[in-house]
Amino acid sequence: MSAPRAVSAPRAVSARVMLDRVIDSGAQRAVAPAASLLARGALAGALLSCATVLSYAATTQTGLPLIGAIVFPIGFVVIMLLGLELVTGNFAVVPLAMLAHRARGRDFARNATWVLLGHFVGAGVFIGLFAAGATDFGRTPEGHSATSAVIAMIVSTAETKTTGYAALGALGIAVVFVKAMLCNWLVTIGAMLNYAADDTAGRVLAMWLPVTMFYALGLEHAVVNLFVIPAGIALGADVTAAQWWAWNQVPALAGNLAGALLLTVLPLWWAHRRVA
Repeated sequence: MSAPRAVSAPRAVSARVMLDRVIDSGAQRAVAPAASLLARGALAGALLSCATVLSYAATTQTGLPLIGAIVFPIGFVVIMLLGLELVTGNFAVVPLAMLAHRARGRDFARNATWVLLGHFVGAGVFIGLFAAGATDFGRTPEGHSATSAVIAMIVSTAETKTTGYAALGALGIAVVFVKAMLCNWLVTIGAMLNYAADDTAGRVLAMWLPVTMFYALGLEHAVVNLFVIPAGIALGADVTAAQWWAWNQVPALAGNLAGALLLTVLPLWWAHRRVA
């Protein structure tokens, strides 16, 4: 009888190895075909939208926002494990490849453009399907007992994230920008940690922690907002498309990019600089 095979224990990798893996991934994403980026971005947008609804359901059913924050990372983890495209994560992954001379600025712009377009498509499709199912194609605008609280939370959140900031004037845009910077600092750390272990369980746990933190702190994530605000508008929020873009989407996207570059990319590169 042959001896049983030894099972190696799961292990974390060094930060230097993790950074090498991130750079390899960034280089591959930089040259991926546009159709692939679009499809992977669409799937990611739909999955993150679904995870947002799940977190709202958990929050309204338990009365504990922290429970919603704990379940929300399911969407992020599935996106990472499936090798899909999340533009906020790519805001760090592709620039790290650029610093290593494995990608160019135009590659970054191309990746971000196609992935964002995919997010629009994926979130838009999910909004249509969710709204149709939750309201019987508009016949029950407030939703059924299982979804009415979730719909109310989506509508309230959409208004808070737009007209709520508008009430602060120009300061509201600054607040969104800062909250978006902090958000994507944590999200991109989560994206980095996808490469910090060799086993799936280790990767999942590592990614889960920073994403739970950002969500629990009520920060601004541009891709989540691509679902929450237009979904709120579709479900009756007193918000216009102009208010959505001016008071949230544009400053949130800019803040997410700034947070990725200033709070994740540059510190990690300086801390674990690759030898040319």
